[in-house]
Amino acid sequence: MAKTPTKTRRKRRSPTLGPEKTAQLYAALAEDRPAPETELNYHNPFTLVVAVALSAQATDVGVNKATKKLFEIADTPEAMLTLGEEGVADHIKTIGLWRNKAKNVIALCELLIEEFGGEVPQTRDELTRLPGVGRKTANVVLNEAFGQPTIAVDTHIFRVSNRTGLAPGKNPDEVEDQLERVTPDEFKKGAHHWLILHGRYVCVARKPKCWLCTISDICKFKDKTPDPARKESDLGPKD
Repeated sequence: MAKTPTKTRRKRRSPTLGPEKTAQLYAALAEDRPAPETELNYHNPFTLVVAVALSAQATDVGVNKATKKLFEIADTPEAMLTLGEEGVADHIKTIGLWRNKAKNVIALCELLIEEFGGEVPQTRDELTRLPGVGRKTANVVLNEAFGQPTIAVDTHIFRVSNRTGLAPGKNPDEVEDQLERVTPDEFKKGAHHWLILHGRYVCVARKPKCWLCTISDICKFKDKTPDPARKESDLGPKD
């Protein structure tokens, strides 16, 4: 007897906010921060690649302090190579994993010169060939330097996307896939910055500042944090 072919179970996506509320969420974030931009300091696409690669497991503030003098004397792959690995390392010792990062920066410069004429490529596949550059870094560079509508998912965007119900996912790739799918075209260019800044300053990890949140009425997060300035008597009767 022939076996009945088994049906392939399609992976069900987590429910999102829906098109109307998603558009409202982005519109509110856009009104709150009309001109969002990265908080990393850079001079050109090359220094942006380096800065974003250095920011892994480090803060933007820490990276900016480390690269201030570095970028003043080396803002091209050729100039960076003249410093050598030890020269780069001397400038970035204050940030995490500095030895490995210095090694990657030099290898990145060599590949840029050898295969791309010293210019930063403008495709994700080419960018991720560079040492120390993963998908997230590539997406940041494509968005910030070249105006492409990419969304790089870091810890802040992952948290905001899941808490709000905007783009739930179990890992960054799932969240990125959801964001690409649900984000209206007119908001895709700024989405990365709006979400990361919202997660960094409002929807923070331990105790989100829900009383300050411009999208609190749309957000699906159940345990919203009350305004600490409000007295218990202001909250009305409990029975």
